[in-house]
Amino acid sequence: MSYVIDRRLSGKNKSTVNRQRFLRRYREHIKKAVEEAVSRRSITDMEHGEQISIPGRDIDEPVLHHGSGGRQTIVHPGNKEFVAGEHIPRPPGGGGGKGGGKASNTGEGMDEFVFQITQEEFLDFMFEDLELPNLVKRHLTGADTFKTVRAGISNVGNPSRINIVRTLRSAHARRIALSGSSRSKLREALAELERLKREEPDNLGDIQAMEAEIGHLRAHIARLPFLDTFDLKYNLLVKQPNPSSKAVMFCLMDVSGSMTQATKDIAKRFFILLYLFLKRSYDKIDVVFIRHHTSAKEVDEEEFFYSRETGGTIVSSALKLMQEIMAERYPINEWNIYGAQASDGDNWNDDSPICRDILMKQIMPFVQYFTYVEITPREHQALWFEYEQVRESFEDTFAQQQLVSATDIYPVFRELFQRRLVT
Repeated sequence: MSYVIDRRLSGKNKSTVNRQRFLRRYREHIKKAVEEAVSRRSITDMEHGEQISIPGRDIDEPVLHHGSGGRQTIVHPGNKEFVAGEHIPRPPGGGGGKGGGKASNTGEGMDEFVFQITQEEFLDFMFEDLELPNLVKRHLTGADTFKTVRAGISNVGNPSRINIVRTLRSAHARRIALSGSSRSKLREALAELERLKREEPDNLGDIQAMEAEIGHLRAHIARLPFLDTFDLKYNLLVKQPNPSSKAVMFCLMDVSGSMTQATKDIAKRFFILLYLFLKRSYDKIDVVFIRHHTSAKEVDEEEFFYSRETGGTIVSSALKLMQEIMAERYPINEWNIYGAQASDGDNWNDDSPICRDILMKQIMPFVQYFTYVEITPREHQALWFEYEQVRESFEDTFAQQQLVSATDIYPVFRELFQRRLVT
């Protein structure tokens, strides 16, 4: 019997494989807990993970046991209440580990299993199965990235990339090829020497000559180097172009006077969630921030989320600015263009039809996907009904949803950016 002792130092990630297996097994429980966590806490509160509770009954391992039926004899020490043949009732209570019940002197149960997921794991579950729809256009010049891939074996290369197996195989083949004739002669000489010793033991001259020939052949074989520079083989690595899809997301937010502070907060939280999703899921994506009231302005991230500027409402100003930026900086034949607009739907009456025309004629034919989110607990405004006409014409690339409260943000977000099956 042999024993293998692993003396390697225990790394800090030694349980990573087991943890990943555990996360896969209880994926449904974790996803549900993440959805509940997003609805009850601020979207910006991402510096920690989340505590996940799993009922104890769901983590039990399957076991082999005897089925019902048959005769069993069990001795209960100190039994003063029951006689043979009576059924023992199940203890009341049982407990679920959640608390909130009344005190009792009977019953037993098991607490829920609670564990912590990290920030990375929390975001992975949060954005699982989400993607930008219709991401197809690629730009194949200039901005391509490269990935290193294996491309066979080379006779020259960096010593750190030496292929030991191929090198030893080549050395073994070289030694066989260069010593093949000598080994054949050596076998014949050994056979002849054996014959002479057996049949002509007195023929010392021939025996000594054959022994000298054998020594010469063995010396010739031994002089062959075990490893020669010719044998060295290296893993060949080449850089392969990795064309990446170029995408831009336009974020249009209404900051007019009709937007209350609560409404603006919901809009900001929606765009924060969108921004987190884009930056986490895509390496190369531009984000253009546009704020508007009576006029629209392209701003940076800081001003988009924290500026207190306000005014009247002309939604078409933001759409016109988006169209101008598209024409100036983002050629439609190279870029995947997306748009997300958030507003309370309150717009100057004469401006809503203008918004519809701009979308249908100047924006929707050139974008991959456009979403409109109306944040209002009231009935829909005129802008919503104008946008319904846009949705009828571009039902595959235009979507609109209503947000009533902050708890609707995450479900609506998943509905807008859910991964679609390719048909």
